Amino acid sequence: MTYLTLTKENIGSEHICCAFSDKKCSESYELKKQWLTREFDNGYVFRRIDERAKVFIEYGPAEKAWVPVTALNYMMIGCFWVSGKYKGNGHGKTLLQEAVEAAKSQGKDGLVTLVGAKKFHFMSDTNWLLGQGFEICESISSGFSLISMDFNKTSNRPCFNDSVKSSECHVKKGIVVYYSNRCPYSEYHVKESLVKTAEKRHLPLKVIKLETMEQAQSAPTPATIFSLFLDGKFLTTDISICMDSRFDKIVGKQ
Repeated sequence: MTYLTLTKENIGSEHICCAFSDKKCSESYELKKQWLTREFDNGYVFRRIDERAKVFIEYGPAEKAWVPVTALNYMMIGCFWVSGKYKGNGHGKTLLQEAVEAAKSQGKDGLVTLVGAKKFHFMSDTNWLLGQGFEICESISSGFSLISMDFNKTSNRPCFNDSVKSSECHVKKGIVVYYSNRCPYSEYHVKESLVKTAEKRHLPLKVIKLETMEQAQSAPTPATIFSLFLDGKFLTTDISICMDSRFDKIVGKQ
């Protein structure tokens, strides 16, 4: 298999792995492409298999990452996914090794990424990454962990920003959602599916779109792709909660 790096020159004609066949998310899909195009100027990389599949990795300088984390001179891995029949064929290890080599070539002190203490939706597999040499830097009560693969000994270990430490948001009644265009599903499901779901249940809804890197780095949740709070408490990163058929099941499990 061969791999492809997306650039400003080819992103218009190449897919971004997720939602490329989902017509209802077509606007969200284009918004993710626009987000990527802007982030390329910040050193962001989108690398994928040269197939019509969900096999890809995203990474860039941690100082420019859209997450409330401080990780000086680290490379931050964003979305990292290998799905379906492509699992178990070494694609994850290959893409990760490419990220390691890129980070070392830039003189970084290591790689860092966000995971769940248990498997969270839209996040990489925690146990697999720990098996590849990552170690836990910090965990918070909402179930998120920050893990790193360190190349050099440094006193500046990656850590969460203070904005996420309480695992709560400032609105204490109803649903609050934080999201960004880092995902090609978020815009549609937050603005369409969730609005209908909340109205049906007569739940107040506040939607906060993270429009800038600075806003994302000071968000009350590490999961800036999508996070839902209920009555002030972090609930889930599972964007399917937006849909009427899934809302009560997910809330009930929590």
